Amino acid sequence: MLPYWILYSIPAFILLFTIGNHLRLRLTVSFWVGLGLFATLFIGFRYEVGGDWVTYLRISNDAIGLPFTQGMLLSRDPGYALLNWVMAKWGFGIYGVNLVCGALFVTGLIMFCRVQKNPLLAFTVAIPYLMIVAVMGYSRQGVALGLLFWAISYIERGKLWHYIALIVFAALFHKTVLIMLPFGVLLYGKGRILRVGAILLAGYALWDLFLMDSQDLLWHNYVDAQMVSTGAKIRIYMNLVPSLLLLIYWKSWKHHFPNPWFWLAIAVASVVTVGLVDYASTAIDRIALYFAPIQLAVYSRLASLPLLPRRQLDPNMVTAGVVFAYAAVLYVWLNFGRLAFAWLPYQSIIFQ
Repeated sequence: MLPYWILYSIPAFILLFTIGNHLRLRLTVSFWVGLGLFATLFIGFRYEVGGDWVTYLRISNDAIGLPFTQGMLLSRDPGYALLNWVMAKWGFGIYGVNLVCGALFVTGLIMFCRVQKNPLLAFTVAIPYLMIVAVMGYSRQGVALGLLFWAISYIERGKLWHYIALIVFAALFHKTVLIMLPFGVLLYGKGRILRVGAILLAGYALWDLFLMDSQDLLWHNYVDAQMVSTGAKIRIYMNLVPSLLLLIYWKSWKHHFPNPWFWLAIAVASVVTVGLVDYASTAIDRIALYFAPIQLAVYSRLASLPLLPRRQLDPNMVTAGVVFAYAAVLYVWLNFGRLAFAWLPYQSIIFQ
């Protein structure tokens, strides 16, 4: 368990020991490069860690010696299939694949965090579940999530087409991320009719390209077969809390977000998932993963947002509370998570 706590403690301790000192102004590019490199190596060089380790290892091994056309059939997600084929050809295997996947996620996460109110707090919030559980457990969807983070960082700056391009790229690794494409319509600004038309056309084209042939299989696996995702309700409730905070204080909080309508849509969608999780827990759990950025967006601003009409909670206490709350999330999952055994003990190829 210790390596996971080290990963979490690095940003958490910096936050706690420099609390109230406007830390975000001191975070240089070199700091983010160092932190990102450590997180990338932690994810990429893991050894026999994650619930789907055997599956991903088999795909990597099957890619050895295959011609390109057969290599692209290794996975239904062409980006992941191509990555495995290239790494097998270069002799890097599963560790090369995981390293690239980790780098894409961490890069996207940092790009997102750097446009938040408290970047390091946003990064800290992402570690217990998104980085350790999701990315180290579901490599393909982890890449899609990282690219989604990157895409949101662009839409926060009003760059809709960058958002669309990154979502399309992310769909090469996990098709489910396409559900986030319509949220780009909510970009605040002029020319919305043109944007709606572009999103609808892009959504139709991508559905035809990626999902038309596999929609029946996806529906059967995730809904008809009633696949049960362990802990789905807990993870959905993790999105629900910041979503309700945003909805309750919408009138006073919306001015603190560069694109408030985007986050309003995410909040509403997160509330809707609570009512659907009992019908298709695995499907809703996978989709709700893309709504998790609302945790980072809300909690990184929480210390500076008005919580009550006439007074504001102490910013230092709020920041510390968020850090300890997510430390509790990590503790509970490591000690009581039903599938945590697949992550324990953490092992790295560096020490094998």
